[in-house]
Amino acid sequence: MTGIFKSSRGMHVSRRHFIQGSAIGAGVVAMPAWARGMPHGPVRQGFDEVSGRSIDLTVGTGRFATGGRSGHAIAVNGSVPGPLVRLKEGEPVRLNVTNTLDEDTSIHWHGLLLPFQFDGVPGVSFPGIKPGETFTYDIPALRQAGTYWWHSHSGLQEQAGHYGPIIVDPAGADPVQADRDYVLLLSEFTPLHPHTIMAKLKKGEEYFNRQKTTASDDYPLTAEERRMWARMRMMPTDIADVTGSTYTYLINGHGPADGLEYLFRPGERVRLRVINGSAMSFFNIRIPGVRMTVVAADGLNVRPVEVDEFQIGTAETYDVVVEPTGEAHTIVAEAMDRSGMGVATLATRPGARAPVPPLRDPVLLTMTDMGHGGMDHSGMDHGGGEVDHAATGHAGMDHAAMGHGNRPAANAGSSAMNHGEMKMRDTSRLPPDVKAGPGVDMVAAMPIDRTDFPGLGLDKVKHKVLTYRDLAALEPNDDPRPASRSMEIHLTGNMERYMWSFDGRKFSAVSDEPVRFAYNERVRVKLVNDTMMAHPIHLHGHFFELVNGADRMHQPQKHTVIVQPGGTVTFDLTADEVGDWAFHCHLLYHMHAGMFQVVTVAGPEGAA
Repeated sequence: MTGIFKSSRGMHVSRRHFIQGSAIGAGVVAMPAWARGMPHGPVRQGFDEVSGRSIDLTVGTGRFATGGRSGHAIAVNGSVPGPLVRLKEGEPVRLNVTNTLDEDTSIHWHGLLLPFQFDGVPGVSFPGIKPGETFTYDIPALRQAGTYWWHSHSGLQEQAGHYGPIIVDPAGADPVQADRDYVLLLSEFTPLHPHTIMAKLKKGEEYFNRQKTTASDDYPLTAEERRMWARMRMMPTDIADVTGSTYTYLINGHGPADGLEYLFRPGERVRLRVINGSAMSFFNIRIPGVRMTVVAADGLNVRPVEVDEFQIGTAETYDVVVEPTGEAHTIVAEAMDRSGMGVATLATRPGARAPVPPLRDPVLLTMTDMGHGGMDHSGMDHGGGEVDHAATGHAGMDHAAMGHGNRPAANAGSSAMNHGEMKMRDTSRLPPDVKAGPGVDMVAAMPIDRTDFPGLGLDKVKHKVLTYRDLAALEPNDDPRPASRSMEIHLTGNMERYMWSFDGRKFSAVSDEPVRFAYNERVRVKLVNDTMMAHPIHLHGHFFELVNGADRMHQPQKHTVIVQPGGTVTFDLTADEVGDWAFHCHLLYHMHAGMFQVVTVAGPEGAA
């Protein structure tokens, strides 16, 4: 494939023309009169439901308010989130999206398998929807069921409220039986304009971090550890780029003080479809006193797994079934950095409430998160003792040379492995195809598979937390072939300059060559995270099989995967969806800063 697109009108447009926005793609018509009066006043919290073979969605602006904060919002059909789009497996649908904004917009149907020209990524699969126009996404018979979501792929509109849930009901019997079925769409609201946030991050990525360590704080760090972080010009509390200092965390558009309720009767099975539709936040989900059974991941059914808590990365979805028995139970969606939470209540009657647990202690990064293969500070004697190297996988390492033995800190600078040099770019560790420029300020020395890791801050709790190793597909996968080739992609960045990339290269729409796959090719892809942040990586148009220790025919299929700091993730991909597809970090400001690429799948005869 050579980057040529074919619209439903038979018009061929080059990738460069798409990027420049010089053509109007398939299904674009003049805005109908009924949509021109889209209100620009207060935005409703929560969402309606739309369904049928033809669905109309209108994108407009308004003012959103919750928890004492208010600001500009982009609403769809007048609400934030936008409406729940309910579809049916095996049935086609026409989604008519009208743009009343004064800028281009779009909708990407996250997780849905559909022709690439309706995937909704401006500059990759279509030109975008210009002000005053309506674009029709003419989607043929849907090939899947499950829980998904939709959002803008234009600029930073997603942060401002341009997102909503999708449920695709199965054509036959649903293997998950429940008496009630609810959506929990997690997100954030900020009164700041998204471009203001981006500007602040570019000036200093720690701008929103209100949990910085000081000499007088209560964090469990020794003086030497504090000096170590200072030498690296880094913070062990640098967990999230944007935090509760500006965010109000939402469930279905409602802040913690709004009293969102989900009604049930004791003895009922309640299905909760948890969608992380946030721009930048990971959430830890728990219902104190109630166990959850995970039954689906990223829309697809998995073998049931009983847990007490799970972490959900940006753009992931999990379906869980609960059987609450008390009068009321609090649903807690705690931000990963513990700077705030979303709150709702499972209630037997309106107004019933359960205690809301306090925020837990802030999370601290460890040696493992710096890519040093399992050397976690929790395994150290903070009084100056030695590390159990066998337990951390560092049996052959000179502990004193790393600045943790009795050798004075001043002498540790002579070692190539001392903490003061971990921030330096040891580019000799990078493959030759990774660009070692100013956009790379850290290289993981010993990255490891961390699919057994429950998520930052959850590895020390006493209850059961979900990990990727717990997941197995309910039904056998449909491609038994082993991979015919493998590839490695590095997640790279410079945190101080707020530069993010794949393989050291910030995306350039005009000059970048796409990642190319032959049609129906079976490829094993290894993602290596050289940074100290967790990245949710999303591939459009496909599901991939996560290599997590399950037997090959039951590896769980996902469209988004968290790559932990200093960690690796491997997946098997069957490239059978023809077209050009976006591949990116789903942290919105990371994608906007350059952690984005295009994947091209050639047609059966060599052209899409």
